[in-house]
Amino acid sequence: MAEETGRSQSGAEATTSDAIRYVQYKGEEDLPIVMGLVDKELSEPYSIFTYRYFLQQWPHLCYIAYDGDKPFGTVVCKMDMHRDRALRGYVAMLVVDKEYRGKRVGSELVKMGIREMIAGGCEEVVLEAEVVNTGALKLYQGLGFVREKRLHRYYLNGVDAYRLKL
Repeated sequence: MAEETGRSQSGAEATTSDAIRYVQYKGEEDLPIVMGLVDKELSEPYSIFTYRYFLQQWPHLCYIAYDGDKPFGTVVCKMDMHRDRALRGYVAMLVVDKEYRGKRVGSELVKMGIREMIAGGCEEVVLEAEVVNTGALKLYQGLGFVREKRLHRYYLNGVDAYRLKL
């Protein structure tokens, strides 16, 4: 598989692998793309205010995967102080269309976010995943995340979550 690596306008890594491109969020023009991908795949409903909270403060922590011109995956992250002691990264949303799963795209998106969070000084990265989402749990465990605790009825649909920590 041919792969080339370059830099986005902000200096963040953007990778192309065959027809798959990973592009850093550019601004408000990318908001409908991110919203469409997340709304289609995740069980949790998010308002436009939630998207803007993440994307206006941490645009450099969002990446979109494209197959040619077709967007099919995204990761949305943030970083901030945790308990006034250390910078903590957070993976808020990860989505890959079903037809592209199993091609390591989700892993690549998360790794791009993690690299940017580490470059920004984060000492740890956390996230939540539904206990029934075995694919996501396997992906995150493969990246080194460990289960920190179970959060009962965490999601609006009543499903429990695991908090995972890297």
